[in-house]
This record gives sequence, structure tokens and C-alpha cells, in this order.
Amino acid sequence: MSKVIIVCAPSGSGKSTIINSLMPREELHLAFSVSATTRAPRGQEQNGVEYLFMSIPEFRRHVEADDFIEYEEVYANCLYGTLKAQVEKQLAAGQNVVFDVDVHGGMRLKEYFGERALSLFIQPPSIEELRRRLEGRGTDAPEVIQQRLDRAAYELSFAPRFDRVVVNDDLDTAKAEAYKIIQAFIKE
Repeated sequence: MSKVIIVCAPSGSGKSTIINSLMPREELHLAFSVSATTRAPRGQEQNGVEYLFMSIPEFRRHVEADDFIEYEEVYANCLYGTLKAQVEKQLAAGQNVVFDVDVHGGMRLKEYFGERALSLFIQPPSIEELRRRLEGRGTDAPEVIQQRLDRAAYELSFAPRFDRVVVNDDLDTAKAEAYKIIQAFIKE
């Protein structure tokens, strides 16, 4: 039976880097769940690859049609959600589906999938390091970075509710730890 891996972390914790290091590992049979969002693409992001970029009215139509397993307004007018049809298709194809979602979405996905899901929280070593990483990206304005840091403090309070926590103090160590955790879960 295919499984679900839910990965959550404050923005800048290395979550995407860790997930991207695991995706090519053929023995894990991972497929990325592409979330829908109303935010604008950053950098080289492409519609249908990193996210399904939607207008707010389009997103709201999907909410009204009950098309999402979960959705959340993470920031003002910035919605994220997981479409049911996409996930069901991937699981039916025998893929282990990886979710990169906020903490509320992670909690809802864990509730929805139960024991079929592993919830993994990637934690930065400190808020100061998180600030350094976000500023180093060069993709967000200072007020957006501060908004993300304020949100991060809140999100960190959810870490104990996850099945496993990986502290990303050293990226290679965090990648190896995440791999071992996910590999063991998939083999259960």
C-alpha cells in the first residue's frame, strides 16, 4: 500500500532542499504532491511543477466544490491547498506521496490519512539562523522576511505534535536523517 509523507517546517528551514534530495531516490518511490496556491511564482517556479498557481476566485471555487483535502490561508490573501483528485491518482498508481505543507495542513493531512501517513517536522537550529537563511535567499522584501519569522515562531510550537522532528543544523546530516526515517516508514 502506498504511503504519505507530510513534511512541514518554517520557511527557510531547508525543507524543500531536503525533500528535493530524497525525490530521486528510486527505492523510495516518491511523488511530489503539488499544492495549489494563490501566491505569485518566485524565481524560476513553474505552474504545475512547484505549485499550481491560481487566482483567489479560482481557489475559492475549488473550496466551494470540496476539492481540497486541506487548505489554509497562510498569509493574508495567500492560500495554499491540497487537491484530492491529484493525491488519489498518485496513490492508486503506487506512489508514496510527499507533501510540503504548512503546520495546519500537516495536521489535517495526518488526521485524514492516519497511520498511512508519516508527519515529519524540519526544524531550524534557531530563529537567528532562520533570519540569515531567508535574507540569503534574496527573494523576499524585508517586511516579508519579518512576516515569515513571526510565523516561524508560531509554527515551531507545533513540532512536538509531529511523528518525527529533524533539526537542520547541518544540511547533509539532516538529509541523511530524513532519508533513514522515511525509508523505515515505507518498509513498515
